[in-house]
Amino acid sequence: MFLDHAVVEVQAGDGGDGVAAFRRESKVPHGGPSGGDGGRGGSVIVRADDQLSTLLDFRYRRHYSAPRGQHGSGSKRTGADGEDLVLRVPPGTVVRDAEADELLGEVLEPGDEVVVARGGRGGRGNARFASATNQAPRRADTGRPGEARRIELELKLIADVGLVGEPNAGKSTFLATVSAATPKVADYPFTTLTPNLGVVQRSGGRSYVIADIPGIIEGAHEGKGLGHQFLRHIERTRTLALMIPADDLELQESYSRLRAELARYSPALAEKPHCVVFTKADLLPSDWKPPQIEAPAAWGQFVVSSVARIELDPLLDALWEKVREARDRAEAASVPGDAFDDYEV
Repeated sequence: MFLDHAVVEVQAGDGGDGVAAFRRESKVPHGGPSGGDGGRGGSVIVRADDQLSTLLDFRYRRHYSAPRGQHGSGSKRTGADGEDLVLRVPPGTVVRDAEADELLGEVLEPGDEVVVARGGRGGRGNARFASATNQAPRRADTGRPGEARRIELELKLIADVGLVGEPNAGKSTFLATVSAATPKVADYPFTTLTPNLGVVQRSGGRSYVIADIPGIIEGAHEGKGLGHQFLRHIERTRTLALMIPADDLELQESYSRLRAELARYSPALAEKPHCVVFTKADLLPSDWKPPQIEAPAAWGQFVVSSVARIELDPLLDALWEKVREARDRAEAASVPGDAFDDYEV
């Protein structure tokens, strides 16, 4: 089962209490304060794990608590800290405070972490309060409570190219043909029920990831069909491929519907670079002219057949160029402009 959304309750551990204690040693007539501090409570941490691909683990358990810190003891012994509780999620997971609707962070690469609830600080023992004017303090602090939160986990698959189209547009067949992915392919609508990822390998070590989501129908932004549930999985893509069957009698209208649904779901998603791919070219009569539509916002139009492997290479190479350009821009943006100002030859 593919699960890409979960809401769970997390509770960090409370801090341990400090203790008021006094030394009792032979030949030390007045002793002295020796109460130790309490330990810090365990925090709750969300960590990316590349062995996971779904949030299914959070379907059956909704409450998570980290252990508390231990209390201090005499001889200035500090209580043990509570162990942090790590929630493992797939890379690409966004973490939000469900009640405040606040973004807490996101984990994109394996090992990335977000602390979602911090453990309480341990209380101070009476040895902390000794001074020249108060040599026998009896004060000790209690531990601070750990943070409690209701967090929302939302998985957004990390892919370079997103395939968008109505049901039976040929997206899954295309993905199965150009990659090693094995999505379900059949001659009825909504055969794709969950997102699929495939890696396209080109010569020269060139590779990129394609995401296929369930078909989008008119009104998807209002919850109709299945595609609206998974549009989040193409929000991180670098370019989109809008796929329309070449034998569609309303090519222009189909393209406009897809664009409109993307815009209604997310204006940012609609502004992503995209190309138009006419699929199932093998179904066209030999004397038909290649389909063309008015799509000034598209960076290209392609006519392909996944079954007959017609014109797939030009499309795959063009997608690679767009992905490469986007990667280069992202890398350049991550390097400060004055990074090499102090470099001298």
